[in-house]
Amino acid sequence: MAEKRYLCSRKPMNTQDNTPHPQHDWLPEPTLRRLPWYLAYVTMLRHDGVEHVSSRGIAEAIGVDASQIAKDLSHLGVRGKTRIGYEVAALERELRGFLGFNTGHNAVITGVGSLGNALIQDRGLQRYGLNIVAGIDTNPDLVGTRAGGIVIMGYESLPGLVSEQDITIGIITVPAREAQHAADRLTEAGIRAIWNFTPYRLRVRPGVVVTNTSIYSHLAVMYNRLESASE
Repeated sequence: MAEKRYLCSRKPMNTQDNTPHPQHDWLPEPTLRRLPWYLAYVTMLRHDGVEHVSSRGIAEAIGVDASQIAKDLSHLGVRGKTRIGYEVAALERELRGFLGFNTGHNAVITGVGSLGNALIQDRGLQRYGLNIVAGIDTNPDLVGTRAGGIVIMGYESLPGLVSEQDITIGIITVPAREAQHAADRLTEAGIRAIWNFTPYRLRVRPGVVVTNTSIYSHLAVMYNRLESASE
């Protein structure tokens, strides 16, 4: 299977006038998945008052080869200085901006059960640009109630919510058998990206972004590796 790659923008410095000129590059998916690791670590360093860090220092902390870290960060147009490394505050700022965590994205949750409710209550997601502003559920006992200050509504309210609150992301936390129906309703309402927490493989029209975070799949991998390690 071909490696997934994502279009990203870079701002290399122009050697003539020192002004950034946007370019585009194809970012490998493994690189994109590693960048939040780097961000988490340099954020901790900044909180601890550390001003500079080398790629070797990052490598020793998170277990990624130093040359790979340097290569990953080069996609941002960021390069460390010899014998000094990276300026921690600047690197944190570049990573947050590159990953889109500084831009707010409004989201709606479909399925306000235990997981959906927990995500609504998790205000820490806002630090990464995700604002859950609406909740949808089919349970008549939940419709009209509140979760984390958000009024839970039925699917009939979805198109209006998406339009009025400029919602671009739908989060699916319904049972697997209801996942495709939820995805269909979300995309029909104009949602452009779906964060799917179910183990069901969704079918969506071209242009709709789907990210899968199946807790059950991760559990299966963990259990399998745990069993193998004990043999």
